[in-house]
Amino acid sequence: MTRRNVYRPLLFIIALLAASFILLVWLRPSGTVPSLGPEVQKKAAQEPVTPQSVEKPSAEVLSERIAEYHIDVKLDESNHTLFGEQTVTWNNPGQKTVNEIFFNLYPNAFQSPDSTFMKESGGVLREDRMPKDGYGGMTLQELTTVDGHSLMNRIEYVQPDDGNAKDQTVMKIRLPQPVKSQENITLKLKFEVKLPKIFARMGYADDFVMAGQWYPKIAAYEKAGVRGRAAEGWNVHQYHGSSEFYSNYGIFNVRIQVPESYIVAATGFPTKTPYIAGGYKNYQFYADDVHDFAWSASPNFVYYEEPFSAPNVPGVRIKLYLDPKHKLLKERYMYAAKTALAKFSHWYGKYPYSTLSIVVPPKSGNGAGGMEYPTLVTAFGAENDSPGYDLERTVVHEIGHQYFYGLIASNEFEEAWLDEGFTSYAEDKLMESEFGVVPNLAITSSYITDPAPLKLAAWRYKHQNHYSDNVYYRAKLVLLAIEKQVGERTMQRIMKTYTQKYRFRHPTTADFQRIVEQVTDRKWTDFFNQYVYGGQMADFAVESIDARTIEKDGAIRYEATVHIRKLGADYPNVPIVFRFTDGSTTRKVWDGDGDRMQYRLTHTAPLDWVMVDPLYTIVVENKHINNYMKAQIEEPARTRANLTVIKFIEAFTNILGW
Repeated sequence: MTRRNVYRPLLFIIALLAASFILLVWLRPSGTVPSLGPEVQKKAAQEPVTPQSVEKPSAEVLSERIAEYHIDVKLDESNHTLFGEQTVTWNNPGQKTVNEIFFNLYPNAFQSPDSTFMKESGGVLREDRMPKDGYGGMTLQELTTVDGHSLMNRIEYVQPDDGNAKDQTVMKIRLPQPVKSQENITLKLKFEVKLPKIFARMGYADDFVMAGQWYPKIAAYEKAGVRGRAAEGWNVHQYHGSSEFYSNYGIFNVRIQVPESYIVAATGFPTKTPYIAGGYKNYQFYADDVHDFAWSASPNFVYYEEPFSAPNVPGVRIKLYLDPKHKLLKERYMYAAKTALAKFSHWYGKYPYSTLSIVVPPKSGNGAGGMEYPTLVTAFGAENDSPGYDLERTVVHEIGHQYFYGLIASNEFEEAWLDEGFTSYAEDKLMESEFGVVPNLAITSSYITDPAPLKLAAWRYKHQNHYSDNVYYRAKLVLLAIEKQVGERTMQRIMKTYTQKYRFRHPTTADFQRIVEQVTDRKWTDFFNQYVYGGQMADFAVESIDARTIEKDGAIRYEATVHIRKLGADYPNVPIVFRFTDGSTTRKVWDGDGDRMQYRLTHTAPLDWVMVDPLYTIVVENKHINNYMKAQIEEPARTRANLTVIKFIEAFTNILGW
């Protein structure tokens, strides 16, 4: 099936076929890498390949393709090493002449305990820990121009974020010739990657390999106006303990050699049938309009493939690479993937790629699980053969990243909430609508014990839990708070307008705010200043209750004066319930203006209790303990009734967090 099943007039068919043929010939590997063996084609083994699996590049251009990679890589499974050769062309998209170029050498994050990633993470990511003697790294063996001029003496390792001289994840090269506006430069690199033992996204576990962020990768270059830049330039960051990645879009043509028993999953689609030569199986993959390329390999994968089409999903081959422990769960993975593609494409715009691969690592490779790459995601490691809804939730979340990480490409170093928070919001929506899993928002908000601004560089959060509590949970709650105020239908318009307008365009927080204001036709400055740019949460408390008995015309009446106080950020339309001892209730709504509100109520029965937001509709309130107060309590306990119970509940919910 073609990469994008877009029907065009008959007059263009011949031209498109010709263009596709020319492009495919141009992308054909040169076969000039001696170490990769002779090109003797044999019968493909291990992985079944259907005619539809071998595809041709499309002539449609969706992004500004700034970089073009041609990579040959060979896996030596005996010493867990990748041997690679790379030709990369970088196109200067700006107006200024560029005299230096930056590469990210991300494998060097695992080079030693002194790298910035290792120092910040402490060798721990999520619940996975750096294995003993599990270090790895990248060695750059050659760097030349196309005419063979060596640039190795022009290399400098730089540390733009923290000045850590022992961190070698960013490489700067002084170019021998400047690259003028709209011109390009082509460089050739030869490199070797000693794979670390998996604990954070990449490496090996036994005979399972996850090659994520594995090649010398050109840093992002931003034109003036992109992400609000006043002047164009490089956007370069080291590999940090709590950050992910950011790159320009480009083209990847990658040949992967693995031992002949291995099966490979990769970004993009195969352009030829895998063949065996010299004891190695050769794969060829192509991807365009993507900003990264990842692959995984194992001799143990159980492979399945199914076609899928839906509105806004014109034709996708879903590919499963399952650990044997989960081979009987194929249908659950497939259903989750199909549902996610259909729903997210309806909500956030068409999925434009022809493949989607899902890799399920073995339990020993769980550190590679739960991660997203263009057209390829990983689930968590296969620990048992009867998992709960975490199986679907992980698949749904990572496919959600295909939209906010893949098609929008926010800067995850500087504004991670635009990816993780938006994906978490979308994940909850789908899990509730398709699987009936309703999020407990009161529990989620209780995680936020140390709120911080969402537009904060990822490495500026105090630790990994502080990062995740804010970038995942608080960010999701902020989006839900907008939805609660405008309604679900309007929120759908906001999200669809945002994802369609900024497709392939690297938007910012300010861009999203403008969309919210455009769709709702009102200013949201105060809300964004407090909840997004600031680190505030809502906090409404029942401050005090003054009760007295009055007699009028021989009748006894009961009067209560209730004081409500705003201790946190602003929030409109605060619901309050007053309960009387005769079982009747009175409901009020405070508009949230000012710091305090007073209510005086007179009734035939005494006031029993008062509660602010009894249904927990203010999703950005994280301190519910002061929302409730009893009007009359026994001495000497002149404090809130049910305090012990509420403290127990909050303690319990905090235990559930991570």
